[in-house]
Amino acid sequence: MRESWRWFGPNDPVTIADIRQTGATDIVSALHNIPTGQAWPLAAIQEHQALIEDCAADLSPLTWSVVESIPVHEDIKLGRPGHQQYIDSWITSMENLAECGIKTICYNFMPVIDWTRTDLNYKLPNGAYALRFDQPKFAAFDLFILQRENAQAEYSAEEITEAQAVFDAMDDAERTQLTNNIIAGLPGKMTDAYGLDDFRQMLGNYIDMDSAGLRSNLFAFLSQVLPRAEALGIKLAIHPDDPPRDMLGLPRIICTAADLDILFAALPSPSNGITLCVGTYSSRPDNNLPEMAKQFGPRIHFSHLRGVSRDPQEQRSFYEASHLDSDIDMIQVVQELLLEEQRRRVDLSDEQGIDEIFIRPDHGHQMMDDIGKTVNPGYSGIGRMKGLAEVRGVIRALSAQISASSQTNKGNPA
Repeated sequence: MRESWRWFGPNDPVTIADIRQTGATDIVSALHNIPTGQAWPLAAIQEHQALIEDCAADLSPLTWSVVESIPVHEDIKLGRPGHQQYIDSWITSMENLAECGIKTICYNFMPVIDWTRTDLNYKLPNGAYALRFDQPKFAAFDLFILQRENAQAEYSAEEITEAQAVFDAMDDAERTQLTNNIIAGLPGKMTDAYGLDDFRQMLGNYIDMDSAGLRSNLFAFLSQVLPRAEALGIKLAIHPDDPPRDMLGLPRIICTAADLDILFAALPSPSNGITLCVGTYSSRPDNNLPEMAKQFGPRIHFSHLRGVSRDPQEQRSFYEASHLDSDIDMIQVVQELLLEEQRRRVDLSDEQGIDEIFIRPDHGHQMMDDIGKTVNPGYSGIGRMKGLAEVRGVIRALSAQISASSQTNKGNPA
């Protein structure tokens, strides 16, 4: 596997020099300063690439290998007249990245909002801090802060009562913080920050959009993008919707194995793949992550290795757990990814020579000396380094087992 690390650019509190010390070899990054819908200029890509890759001869090199993400303009998701210009710009960005040798692109098709959490500093029993999604808090925001039209139809009477109690218990500062956590533009978020009125308007654009309509617009987008990606040798890796379910009246279409089956049946291009975000998919109890890693192995171009712990009483609520201590069997997931890499080496003749899967530790805890520092929520240094070290140990141990098993099988043919 290729160990990678997300870097948000020169303003990221975790520097390139810091990342080099983690032992990661590859960088996941993007041009966050380019407005959504505009093509990424070749010169801008090269300049960003130089910040990552230029180093003294006595330092370990880093490579910008994965883009996360080229944002998809809302007009494409809505299928609005005039959206073709934004598809053309997306393709131009992809072409310019390919010219620089960057050929794995993570992207998402989530309407309006990117990943959503209600708490950015949820204190754990060990004193570290994690990201959390609390369903009653989210309902309180939706019903009584945002006051979204017709929102009550999406909640039971018991849920409304509970949300009212949560709202009543919050003071003004807590309500403002909750609002900011949900809509104010998290670092790495691929949409702009909104005020409440702007946010309501953006949500209103989707009032007549259902999952079938959104999926149709995704397929229309990919039907233009994929042929060019194939010609360029680029692998596209769609990220699941986070959380993976409908919310705020918005449809979500990349949430389950069934959703992926639909995607690949419609668009079987070898360039059409996924980001296996273990934490996102596992925040739904009906997603079996080891089975998904096995089933979709050939489609996995990138993986976010993190886990979540769901609330036993409210399965829609969860917090970001330690990388090996969550509701999913991370060791089994890693094993399936390693077996997929082995299968690629044995069975496939990949013209691009890509048999390894890019992985990165995701959403680490804020802990130790990082507590009190200004960090991108979920992207502090020490917590992710801890996660990477844990996952690296699993990879080394399983790789040795798989290799030994393979040698044994060679020596004892059936």
